[in-house]
Amino acid sequence: MAFASWTKSLGFAALVLVTAPMALAQTPPAPPVTAPTPSAQTAPAAAAPAAEAAPADAATPALDSSYTPMAPTAGKGMPVDKGVDFQEQYSELGEYAHWLDTSVLLPIIVAISLLVLALLIWVMVRYRAAANPNPSRVTHNTAIEVIWTLVPVLILVGVAVPSIDLLAKQYKPAPADAVTVKVTGYQWYWGYSYPDNGDFEVVSNMLDEAEAAKRGEPHQLAVDNRMVVPAGEPIRIITTASDVIHSFAVPSLWFKMDAVPGRSNEKMLTIKEPGVYYGQCSELCGARHGFMPIAVEALPRAKFDAWVRAQGGTVKGDEVAAAAAPAAAPPAAPAAATTTSAAQGAAAAAAAPAAAQ
Repeated sequence: MAFASWTKSLGFAALVLVTAPMALAQTPPAPPVTAPTPSAQTAPAAAAPAAEAAPADAATPALDSSYTPMAPTAGKGMPVDKGVDFQEQYSELGEYAHWLDTSVLLPIIVAISLLVLALLIWVMVRYRAAANPNPSRVTHNTAIEVIWTLVPVLILVGVAVPSIDLLAKQYKPAPADAVTVKVTGYQWYWGYSYPDNGDFEVVSNMLDEAEAAKRGEPHQLAVDNRMVVPAGEPIRIITTASDVIHSFAVPSLWFKMDAVPGRSNEKMLTIKEPGVYYGQCSELCGARHGFMPIAVEALPRAKFDAWVRAQGGTVKGDEVAAAAAPAAAPPAAPAAATTTSAAQGAAAAAAAPAAAQ
């Protein structure tokens, strides 16, 4: 019985060894597990930064760098035919100086001139030889001498007070936040540097008559590149020269200051309204002294900033705006994390059947 049982077990084992390879050969192979391709892995990740960048770009404001030269206004900031007075003033100092001239000095001058003329006529008529065969022998008159001493003193004091006030205001220092323009005189053109805006320089030369007429500007005053400044804001103008003494003068802005080699002169200017204002070098500086015109273009602050960018300069606040724009964009990190989790889940689901087999 034991021998028969052992023989039966041995036969069963032999049968299993023979039939197992045949069963394995007939079983269809499991589909190969393929790892996700790099494109499939990176596509969601690439889509996430793109989706993240789009709101950031939309949140970043476009910085305006367009500039079109302003057309001058006839009679504004330039000489006029048959003019007998100062040019119309477009700065507070200019208006104050014009008031001092027309309302204080001119009436005093006219009154004194008429008084002296009347006295001369009266003396010539009253004390002529025909009317006075025996001339007066009076040598002095105390009352008259006191009057003609005190009255001129009072007149000079009355003129001195507003004059000194105007002089003090002209050289009042510019505030710390004023726009700085360095004006350099060359033989025979001007250079304008902007230290607060990247320290770029604009070189200004006079246009010929044909080009000035084409642009609609006055001949011998028009230039190829103007000194552009913001209107309604204090401007710190620093003048110097590279060769000989020049003088930077713009009559309609009540501004005149010498440009001396090796020396820096400083003065504040505030232009009341946008416009184009013309001037000339007012110091004899050589053969082409009469061909050094000045053109100042005052623009609103936004347009001035755009002009600075167009020249390759920098504007205070642009860096802050550029840095704040990404922070204002909606965060895309959770979306990226979700995409990564989905990719990992897909890979795990693909690997599960292989692990089971």
